[in-house]
Amino acid sequence: MCKIYLTMISASLIVTSCVPPVSDAESSRSVARQNPLLYGFNETVNFADLQEGDILAATDVALAEAAAILEEVLAVPNESRTFDNTILPLDNLYNVTGKVDNPAGLMSEVHTSAAIRDEADSSMILFSKFMNDLSVNEELYDAIVAFSETDEGKNLTGVKKRYLDDEIRSFERQGIALPKEKREELTTIKNNLTQLLIEFGKNISEYADTLIVTEEQMEGTPDRYKESMFDSNAGVYKIDISYPSRRIFMNYSESEETRRALSEKFLNRAADENVELIPKFLAERQKMADMLGYDSYAAYVLEDRMPKTPETVWAFEEELKIALKEKSDLELAELLEFKTKDEGVKASEIEYWELNYLENVRAEEKYQVDEEEVKQYFELQTVLKGLFQITQQVFGLKYKPVENPSVWHPEVLMYKMYDSDSGDLIGHFYLDLHPRANKYSHAAMFTMVKGKRYGDEYQLPIASLVTNFPKPTGDTPSLLSHDEAETFFHEFGHLIHGLVTTADYYVYSGTGVDRDFVEAPSQIMENWVWNKKTLRLFAKHYETGVTIPDDLLDRMLAAKNKSSGSNFAFQVFLGTIDMTLHDGKWDPQNESVVDVAQRLHKDILNWNETPGTARIASFGHLAGYASGYYGYAWSEVLAQDMFSVFKEEGVLNPDTGRRFRKIVLAPGGSKDPMDLVREFLGREPNNEAFMKSLGL
Repeated sequence: MCKIYLTMISASLIVTSCVPPVSDAESSRSVARQNPLLYGFNETVNFADLQEGDILAATDVALAEAAAILEEVLAVPNESRTFDNTILPLDNLYNVTGKVDNPAGLMSEVHTSAAIRDEADSSMILFSKFMNDLSVNEELYDAIVAFSETDEGKNLTGVKKRYLDDEIRSFERQGIALPKEKREELTTIKNNLTQLLIEFGKNISEYADTLIVTEEQMEGTPDRYKESMFDSNAGVYKIDISYPSRRIFMNYSESEETRRALSEKFLNRAADENVELIPKFLAERQKMADMLGYDSYAAYVLEDRMPKTPETVWAFEEELKIALKEKSDLELAELLEFKTKDEGVKASEIEYWELNYLENVRAEEKYQVDEEEVKQYFELQTVLKGLFQITQQVFGLKYKPVENPSVWHPEVLMYKMYDSDSGDLIGHFYLDLHPRANKYSHAAMFTMVKGKRYGDEYQLPIASLVTNFPKPTGDTPSLLSHDEAETFFHEFGHLIHGLVTTADYYVYSGTGVDRDFVEAPSQIMENWVWNKKTLRLFAKHYETGVTIPDDLLDRMLAAKNKSSGSNFAFQVFLGTIDMTLHDGKWDPQNESVVDVAQRLHKDILNWNETPGTARIASFGHLAGYASGYYGYAWSEVLAQDMFSVFKEEGVLNPDTGRRFRKIVLAPGGSKDPMDLVREFLGREPNNEAFMKSLGL
């Protein structure tokens, strides 16, 4: 049982694929061809025609196909087992289920119909139950072990050996050695866990709240923003908690009281439900770890990751915490100076609702960087053109828009990706860029179809990028902050990773890599929005078309690390919460999850959390990353080390980019990630570039 299905519960991380070009599979679809989710090999989904009932109908078909594949595998006599009749069919099975599972996961997060979102959630539960049962299927395990004992099994090399070893290890880690009744109990735990995690994510994505604000409380905010927030019917301003709306208000509003009120609304997202849900799914995870013989869920998860043990992660987080302390303390002292100056009274503490406001004041006064001035050079369409130009040139790609695509919302764009050298079609991708009600509230890449080889044919991958960038208002286009432009590049890095894959097998295709490495190919992309040469390609004034001035670039670069200590300390804080809750470093009888977060906040961060709030309730990565959030920092070290090669050889050097694509991106999880990094670097990795990137 491949480990990818057992750990990637979060909808934003579930992967998918199309139907293989096999006659039986095609035949089973002929009776229901009109269902958009029953699409053929290298076809795309007709999302515009998706109706209530389609997802569950397609789920039934996919699960029936998967069951038929399983039956065929089990029917092979042990003495006749080969890789092609025992292991490869399992990869096909994962592909068949993923064909519906991943589009369903995406629809759960982005579709406008509540009925379809609910149906998608039900579908994901059914797929998860199927995979949970498969993970403890004793007959299947015996079949795989029988193959491993054949001459072919004993002499496998390369990716085939990796696949076989991963399958056996995954079964063993899922409790195949337990007595039958214990395996059944474990399956019940996993099914309960799936339901809890889907509910947890749904509570976050569907949560909405708005703050009613007066003209006086809008003082200090940009005129353009005020116009977009004004409700002419009610005669008031309405600030919702979406990123574009909240960010500007928290940066500019001079009303401390109102900033505090908005922070309370934002930090209490889904608090009523999720504060109770988190201990429930943590308890289920610990039950699972106990049954499998591990001290904690973290010990269970990390055994199969690069660090191998919780102790390694704890040491990593502590080392970062110590390394960042001096710089973050200096940053705090600087903010206190600006607060003292602003209030005329000696300040000794910074509250959360003051943080962005004071950082903005510092940026303007010390570095002469006004975010509103900067945004005028980052109009969404010019950023998109720049992103396309850079990635096409560096990685040897070409993108073509699809006219009148069949999509789940009129604003969604669709593109084809080609290899620029051969002209071959590589895959398709979607861009869903603006916020709307009940849509996934952050930024993420959703894999919809994974690359996979079928003989001489290759299944082309499909992915979707979901973001929440500001919508155009009136005569003003969508203007991004520099941070938002950085996010765009980051998430597009995930998308490229998913689409340029050449991996033969579904499980290793694209982003099917170790969780603590998956962020590296996206984090490296952020560097292109901090480089003068590349910024000049697309940072142009939205009205005049004038390229961003050198003096503004110099000021931006000077301010780059103004908050790097505090910002990365926040990543350490989140990683430490994740580890504390999953490594048994808290007492659920005497401490709530909110208490844990508050305790760790005081220990790691030097600004105060908003009282009466529960930030942890909307920490969605507790679902998908589960003992793996450290991976953001872990992979950042590798990303900066790999970007040092681009700095040496040229940030737009197509030879370096193609080599990175071939060595690091294309193999996916077919090789150990550290082997990929070493091959690209030509040496052992180190943290020098990472420390330098933080200004340390």
